[in-house]
Amino acid sequence: MNIEPGNSGERIVNPDLTNDDSGIEHALRPKTLKDFIGQHRVREQIDVLLSAARKRGSAADHILLSGPPGLGKTTLAMILASEMQTPIRITSGPAITHAGDLAAILSSLVEGEILFLDEIHRLPRPAEELLYLAMEDFRVDIVVGKGPGATAIPLQLPHFTLVGATTRAGLLTSPLRDRFGFTAHLDFYEESELAQVISRSASLLGLEIDVKAVSEIAGRSRGTPRIANRLLRRVRDYAQVRGSEKIIHSDATAALQMYEVDEKGLDRLDRSVLLALIERFAGGPVGLSTLAIAVGEETETVESVAEPFLVRNGFMARTPRGRIATALGWQHVGRTPPAGTISLFDTPAPDA
Repeated sequence: MNIEPGNSGERIVNPDLTNDDSGIEHALRPKTLKDFIGQHRVREQIDVLLSAARKRGSAADHILLSGPPGLGKTTLAMILASEMQTPIRITSGPAITHAGDLAAILSSLVEGEILFLDEIHRLPRPAEELLYLAMEDFRVDIVVGKGPGATAIPLQLPHFTLVGATTRAGLLTSPLRDRFGFTAHLDFYEESELAQVISRSASLLGLEIDVKAVSEIAGRSRGTPRIANRLLRRVRDYAQVRGSEKIIHSDATAALQMYEVDEKGLDRLDRSVLLALIERFAGGPVGLSTLAIAVGEETETVESVAEPFLVRNGFMARTPRGRIATALGWQHVGRTPPAGTISLFDTPAPDA
């Protein structure tokens, strides 16, 4: 089965939110900044920003949250609303197809309300230009009529806080990015932080789990809380089927082995790409399209779903001549790297 880009199919290590996740993820989300685990620098900065806004009795500055999926951007937006005790309106860039859609949302906001705009980099250009005036002057111009007789009627908006979230901050235009009063980038989590996330989620789900099992799940979660929670649920299922009252280390390892998630967090697709690169092309270099054909996937799937994690963790590198396996990649699949293989500490030239 091919996996469409942006929708990683049945991959258990898919960091995107799936329909199966939505209800449980909502229940596991922290409700306050105090309960939010990780992202210490961002959390402190937001705490100061919100405290100052509350003292002034005004809406907080517009906030832009960027970073890979599954790190807590939506959760932070909901926490902002909770901390400010204001309602929150949630939408996304792809859901807004015309400037009129955004104008209707903006005109229905109440004073101090938070508008959460997910995947803001996918906002249509006309809607983005409408947003400039709304963010700066809290008004929109409604155009009535067509042609020479068209008239722009200014509509005053209540003071609101726009919280934008993006997984690709580089695609945001400078005029939009510059209108945010505060920009935060969310980083991948350390294993110790993921262990705290898993322990908290296990407690909320009413599960007994030992420390070694928590550590095992955390080590395979790719630095992403959403994946950690998903793996915890799959381990829970396995333990319940086996009749275990308490999740122990052997339950975690057996369950994750069954779901083909190895000790570094690689799944079937990741290993297929890495093995094809090493076994069929002697570690590369090889072109993306050739590599995709070798594993039976679309080029977009390999490039956007498997490759980012492999490159980030030093198993693979991108060079002007193509993709190559690093010494760490060879070692991970149990192969001895040939002499001259790039190591984790080498710095290959980026794609041309």
